[in-house]
Amino acid sequence: MSEHILKQFDTELEDVRSKVLRLGGVVERQIIQAMTALRNADLPLCEQVIKGDHEVNRLEVELDDNCVHIIARHQPAARDLRMLMTVIKTITDLERIGDEAKKIAKKTRAMYSSDIAYVPRIELHHSADTVVSMLRQALDAFARSDCSVAAEVAWRDKEVNAEFKAGMRQLITYMMEDPRTISRALELLFIAKSIERIGDHAKNISEYVVYMEKGRDVRHLGLAELESAIRKD
Repeated sequence: MSEHILKQFDTELEDVRSKVLRLGGVVERQIIQAMTALRNADLPLCEQVIKGDHEVNRLEVELDDNCVHIIARHQPAARDLRMLMTVIKTITDLERIGDEAKKIAKKTRAMYSSDIAYVPRIELHHSADTVVSMLRQALDAFARSDCSVAAEVAWRDKEVNAEFKAGMRQLITYMMEDPRTISRALELLFIAKSIERIGDHAKNISEYVVYMEKGRDVRHLGLAELESAIRKD
């Protein structure tokens, strides 16, 4: 490649990285707003989150197109190609996180648009805060090309999964003891599942960074194997 083409290639790669972080910021805001709407029974905010999903989808399509054109023009290899593959996988997970935030907003809207009597009390905000923090960690790892946090994100995902199972058992107990809570308990169960899925997607993103830096797919490894893969040069 000529020096001009190399500079253009580097500029395009950096632009793609910046857009990934921008998309990450958008979906993070979507999660926070959806959970705020749940906490405050804020129906206008629910609508804002639902409409905001269009921006997430637009950015995903734009980034996909950018990556395809870079690969076609420059035919990157080695780490550059892995970086672009990481971007393509990451934006898919980010778009799905946006979908989960929209689901939370829709379930919240359904719950508070009708009779809100018999709503079970269940703590969901701690898990939501955790998955937002996991997403920030994963995106920061991507920005800094630092795969060392992948194991920590994986450990935190296990905690989120445990909280989801505990919450599910609690909601089932509510439904068994008082059938009047069934409708609202099911809405909350769907919200809890969306939060758990966001944690899964954040974990995926952190694992893609390991692939980008180490050239190894660690998505299906246990935690001990993941930690070992991260330590290897």
